[in-house]
Amino acid sequence: MAAYKDYYQVLGIARDASEKDVRRAFRSLAAKHHPDRNRDDPGAEERFKEINEAYTVLSDPEKRKVFDQFGAGGPPPGGFAGGGFPGGGYPHGGTTFYGNVRPEDAAGFSDFFRSLFGGGVGGGSPFGGGFGEDPFAGPTRTAPRPRTVEANLNVELERAFHGGPMSVRVDGKALEVTIPAGVRDGAKLRLRGQAPGGGDLLLVIRHTPHPRWRLDGTTLHVVADVPDHVAVLGGSVRVRTLDGDVDLTVPPGTASGRKLRLRGRGWPLTTGARGEGAAEPARGDAVAEVRVVVPRAPSEAQREAYQRLRELDAADGD
Repeated sequence: MAAYKDYYQVLGIARDASEKDVRRAFRSLAAKHHPDRNRDDPGAEERFKEINEAYTVLSDPEKRKVFDQFGAGGPPPGGFAGGGFPGGGYPHGGTTFYGNVRPEDAAGFSDFFRSLFGGGVGGGSPFGGGFGEDPFAGPTRTAPRPRTVEANLNVELERAFHGGPMSVRVDGKALEVTIPAGVRDGAKLRLRGQAPGGGDLLLVIRHTPHPRWRLDGTTLHVVADVPDHVAVLGGSVRVRTLDGDVDLTVPPGTASGRKLRLRGRGWPLTTGARGEGAAEPARGDAVAEVRVVVPRAPSEAQREAYQRLRELDAADGD
């Protein structure tokens, strides 16, 4: 039996929250619980996965509708079992999947997600352990023809940027796939003969949301924290991009919200390996949005400087 999850409670939002509220809550929680920022906390990765799962459901109108109708009120009598609902099967009956969720979309998510949207519980497969009782059976007893199965493969932005090997589990079997450097969201990788039943497995790359970066085509959007004195006087700050920190030049008199361009620091324009001696591929730009920050705990000297600044502002206003 799959343990019930309240996705609204996970994100800390009301059930009538808008799409903007859902997105804002996710970004805040993802930034707080991202494993990169909580390396000493062994539970951070699981919390991050739970937050991502809740966002996956509530940010998609069809998935949210299914959850609101069949899951948001809590588990029905008898819990979620078999295909997810009393008597097995799915909330709408039959063996197809509901709310634009295919078996492969359950990859890496909880038993509750799979029981609600399809794919069964358990099985050790990224597809939720099942495609119905016999996904390849035809109306006759003749041997079924192997079919190509399409599955989503969630890949973090950094891994997609740099490329490299990645392990996945298919029908209880571990497979290693090579992610091409600079692979785009929606790109497909074909694994011949690796689908359940012997057909080809077509992996569709899906970039997972990131709390620090947002990708728009080949343009990488980042946030640059700029101390207030640098914003006033000008200077430079370090900004983290997909391939390391870079210096961002901040013009004098820069206000929060201003966007500054970092040439050639975005996504590669072409996909391919970057082996030793290989030419670095051309890239799009990065756009850094300035966020002016002030000292959280100013020193005595800083307080005196701010006091003097206030006095100067008051004098200018006379």
